Amino acid sequence: MRDPADPTTPRRRALWFSLGANGGFLIVEVVAGFAFGSLALIADATHMATDVAGLLIALVAMSLAARPASARMTYGLQRTEVLGALVNGVVLVATAAWIFVEAIRRLGTPEHVDGGGVIVVATLGLAVNVLSALWLRRVAGRSLNLHAAYLHMLLDAAGSVGAMIAGVAVVVAGADWMDPVVSILVGLLVLYSTWGLLRDTVRVLLEGAPRGIDVPDVEAALAEIDGVAAVHHTHIWDLASDTSVLSTHVVLDDSPTLHDAQLRGDRLKSLLADRFGITHSTIELECHECDSRFAIPPG
Repeated sequence: MRDPADPTTPRRRALWFSLGANGGFLIVEVVAGFAFGSLALIADATHMATDVAGLLIALVAMSLAARPASARMTYGLQRTEVLGALVNGVVLVATAAWIFVEAIRRLGTPEHVDGGGVIVVATLGLAVNVLSALWLRRVAGRSLNLHAAYLHMLLDAAGSVGAMIAGVAVVVAGADWMDPVVSILVGLLVLYSTWGLLRDTVRVLLEGAPRGIDVPDVEAALAEIDGVAAVHHTHIWDLASDTSVLSTHVVLDDSPTLHDAQLRGDRLKSLLADRFGITHSTIELECHECDSRFAIPPG
């Protein structure tokens, strides 16, 4: 049985709620989209289908990431959370491409849209998406996996607003052409928002420095500790989107006993955890800088 104090428990509940709500409404929106002849609703339903797939991916990734480390997977499967976010981002881009193709086709030959029906369904969809997005945002923290799920909900809410606008335009002015125009705008919003998600996931996979952590600042903070002469060969990366890891070499300004050196190392690790949130750190203590032949070249 899962421990209620487990920090992933609120995230899991939020994902299950979002999955149930969006999965149920997806059926309603698909039927309504074809019944009312609205591309905006169909586009939003297609996006909602990717939402459901994305939420499933997020749940599977979270379950895999929670598995313990093994002799072969010494860090466990924490990075599956990032891979899940990457897959979600690619799916969002593909969805936007489909919306563009279908919207351009409809601009050439506008189809009649039942504006009143579109407004009702889009309003219900907006409520589902906003509730899901708010809950996911509250529990997401630094998790790219949860951020991807939240982004799905937020963009689908934007799609529902766009469908409402298109429905009003059809009812008030008979402007059937607004339906594909709104769909294109929603597709552009999807691409704009997905860019940041893909950028962050690729940075994690390439083991770039975490956002919000500056390597020179970390080295300067370590160098301020009494007894530290220099800090070099520092590497900081994200194991998962909310788990930062560090390795560095610290030169001590004297020749302490092994016991004293270990105490200094513990003090350095406490500083990293308290000031920078880095709880996984490997510090090599030296009495002089290591031979450059064994150093990892920058870049």
